Amino acid sequence: MNAPPTSPIAAIVLAAGKGSRMGSDLHKVLHPLKGRPMLGHLLDSLARVDAARIVLVVGAGREQIERAYPDIPKVVQREQLGTADAVRAAEAELGDFPGTVLILYGDVPLIAPDTMRRLCAALAGDVVLAVLGFRPADTRAYGRLVTAPDGSLARIVEHADAGEEERRIGLCNSGVMAVRGDVLFPLLARVGCANAKGEYYLTDIVALARADGHRVAIVEAGELEVSGINSREELAALEARLADAVP
Repeated sequence: MNAPPTSPIAAIVLAAGKGSRMGSDLHKVLHPLKGRPMLGHLLDSLARVDAARIVLVVGAGREQIERAYPDIPKVVQREQLGTADAVRAAEAELGDFPGTVLILYGDVPLIAPDTMRRLCAALAGDVVLAVLGFRPADTRAYGRLVTAPDGSLARIVEHADAGEEERRIGLCNSGVMAVRGDVLFPLLARVGCANAKGEYYLTDIVALARADGHRVAIVEAGELEVSGINSREELAALEARLADAVP
């Protein structure tokens, strides 16, 4: 097991999505999972890793999150311009943070504290970025993590862009990352939007970090931990899986 991280930890939790697939006026991250808002599960895990700072990136429906969690700092992503743009919205709060920044998602509520610690502990030496990977039973449309000969992350290939050999890779991208605080926002400032959707992708910082001579680590987690919720059907399925997991 990796040693616990020694630098302070901050977390950026992305919760700006509209969540229209939930078919509800209730903000997606406030839907209950095991009787509590899914965002509450994630915040509990952050408390257990003694996160020094937490920033929620909010957008549509932010008034509901403000009422539910009034004491947590929030920044607003005004337009849905992609994940890199969402994270960059937190620069005013964390631009001078000296430690490790976790990038998490309010609709991925079950990341365990130990996984967060392992992800942060992976930042050592020339490793400035660590990506959380997992091996789903069905790789579906997940991005693939392509490893270098030394076991580090070479690149992330989106399913739509992957060749036949790359699609056979079972290790997939969860979207969750840990990044050294002093390099995070400089990397984000260089992310462009020259892609089919015209969005700023967080995953682009992997290539930028490697181009700067840094290594990018991979930490693996179980599929249940990184299960995201985008619809009521997915929420019900996750509830059922958790019920089955209880002895």
